[in-house]
Amino acid sequence: MSTSAPAPDDPVPTPFHRLADFVALPRIGGLALSPDGTRLAVPLQTLDREGKKWQTALWEIDPQGVRPARRLTRSAPGESAPAWAPDGSLLFTSARPDPGAEPASEPRPALWRLPADGGEARPVLARPGGIAGFAVAAGSGDVVVVSATIAGGSAPDADEERRKARAEAGVSAILHEAYPVRYWDHDLGPAVPHLFWAGQLPADEQPGAEQPLELRDLTPDAAPPNGSGDDVDLSPDGTLLVRAEEVPDGPAGRRTRLVLVDTGSGETRVLVDDPLADVHGAAFSPDGSRLVCVREAMSSYADPPDYTLLVVDVADGTARDLTPGFDRWPSAPQFSADGTAVYFLADDDGRHALFRVPLDGGEPLRLTADGAYSDLQVARDGSALYALRSAVDSPSLPVRLDPATPMQDPAPLPTPVAVDRLPGTLHELDATAADGARVQSWLVLPEGASAESPAPLVLWIHGGPLMSWNSWSWRWCPWVLAAQGYAVLLPNPALSQGFGQEFVRRGWGEWGDAPYTDLMAAVDAAEQRPEIDEARTAAMGGSFGGYMANWVATQTDRFRAIVTHASLWNLEQFTGTTDAAYYWEKEWGDPFTEPRRYEQNSPHRYVDQIRTPALVIHGDKDYRVPIGEALALWYGLQKRGVPSKFLYFPDENHWVLTPGNSRVWYETVLAFLAEHVLGQEWRRPELL
Repeated sequence: MSTSAPAPDDPVPTPFHRLADFVALPRIGGLALSPDGTRLAVPLQTLDREGKKWQTALWEIDPQGVRPARRLTRSAPGESAPAWAPDGSLLFTSARPDPGAEPASEPRPALWRLPADGGEARPVLARPGGIAGFAVAAGSGDVVVVSATIAGGSAPDADEERRKARAEAGVSAILHEAYPVRYWDHDLGPAVPHLFWAGQLPADEQPGAEQPLELRDLTPDAAPPNGSGDDVDLSPDGTLLVRAEEVPDGPAGRRTRLVLVDTGSGETRVLVDDPLADVHGAAFSPDGSRLVCVREAMSSYADPPDYTLLVVDVADGTARDLTPGFDRWPSAPQFSADGTAVYFLADDDGRHALFRVPLDGGEPLRLTADGAYSDLQVARDGSALYALRSAVDSPSLPVRLDPATPMQDPAPLPTPVAVDRLPGTLHELDATAADGARVQSWLVLPEGASAESPAPLVLWIHGGPLMSWNSWSWRWCPWVLAAQGYAVLLPNPALSQGFGQEFVRRGWGEWGDAPYTDLMAAVDAAEQRPEIDEARTAAMGGSFGGYMANWVATQTDRFRAIVTHASLWNLEQFTGTTDAAYYWEKEWGDPFTEPRRYEQNSPHRYVDQIRTPALVIHGDKDYRVPIGEALALWYGLQKRGVPSKFLYFPDENHWVLTPGNSRVWYETVLAFLAEHVLGQEWRRPELL
């Protein structure tokens, strides 16, 4: 394995040849368009001076693509979540110190504002629990903020007093009265999100002259486990707020409905409440009279979820289906500038595409050809759309799109981010499954791969499982492996989004069946290519992909190595310990009354069949797939003498997020593959 030098015949290495260079690549993570359409803001992540943490700064991008990008903010804690106010000022959250306040013992994010005409950013408001998010009314500029608050702590000083009392008494305990108790990587409670009305922000004044902005709690009854949530939108005039509210759904279950809040009086009414669906992702029309939202039909033992868009009348709550018969899963809807159409995103055939559907009916029109789009911004004059575009072979970059032209492939706008060259090429590959279904894949081939010099192949299995390979990933970047000479196959097997409801149904509740055989069909197709060395292969995946890597290890010995990250191992154990057990029981059933799917699909039942060397990776802060899964898997491998290693991260969650740990992750994976796929001597990473 080599992670410090390019191949001898490569005089200009890519950043992917050295892990230090790869980890240091800047990354864009959002997009915001100013009301007049003349400015775009993006958060840009870079490494700090010591290379130990990510720092996020805000940059300005020219929507016309003429002016070069320029940096707007600079602080050690960084800035995030930019949103423009109607007056042209830029709001954002940051834990940077307030120059006019006493130093905080535990800095928390506050709301800051950068004036429209430049100058220094100044703090606007803060809460003891920090500002986790905010929304701005497009017309009036009224602001609502999200802040974690302890029960009874809505008054200005009450939350801080309650926090102080717990700390002074040495109390860290949390009493739960409803499920769940954890979410992804953090405990729920004792503070939960509340929505606070800030209204019109005060004009900029001389330093030291401002008065604290008084906040009014719009959700005083927000209670554990999830409080008010943060899925909110404000009407353009600021008089109404819509939010997705979690409510109980049977024993230990949860679902979401839409509620409408009068921001003046605080009066709340239920707008859309469907006992058979989650309703979320609401956005107001330009005139505030309607909403568009996502309806997610709940899954069951027999059926996977299904998605559509609803248009809802704000006055009376009547709703109609905007995308009936559309065999994809729409998300992130928002109205066109004139309110006559809705734009939305959906996975479609290995892409995450942008669509437009008329409000008065009609078929959705796909506006983008290749790539995966996010952070859609609609120009208020209707002249353009802006979004971030990524692809398997491109990190996220801002682009400008025409609102009506189908199948566009726009060029990126000028940014401070650039990946000039990749260490290989990307190809699309189709295979035919055992039942005749088409299985689409992406295949990354390293430079120099040919019939005379075939490359070893690594199968990468995506997580989810209801997703697909279609975009760039910093955590699972195939180009790092391509730089070391590996081909990487990224298939979209049964359960993957973007290929129709029946394609999802093929694997529903039967993870070890069609998803597995689809993966093997994709590998068979890849191995037919002359550039692939079928004798040197490995399989790896994370989350659901880790489950599948475990399952592959129990079903075949065709691979030389298995890498399994954050993986499900014992499905019955997992269901009782994950942070959202009710979700998984809908698909698999109650393990005590409906054990069949657990018995047929749980890899731990077939541990005696594993012969392939395995690298197990897991983070202790992973509450979606708890660490017990990895511990049980690791013990099972060790007990049976299977060559195996366990890369354990005490302070990482479902993902490996810190720069140093990310680099060690890649180093360990590459070393393990080099040993078992390439036949090289094991080289332990220096820092492990």
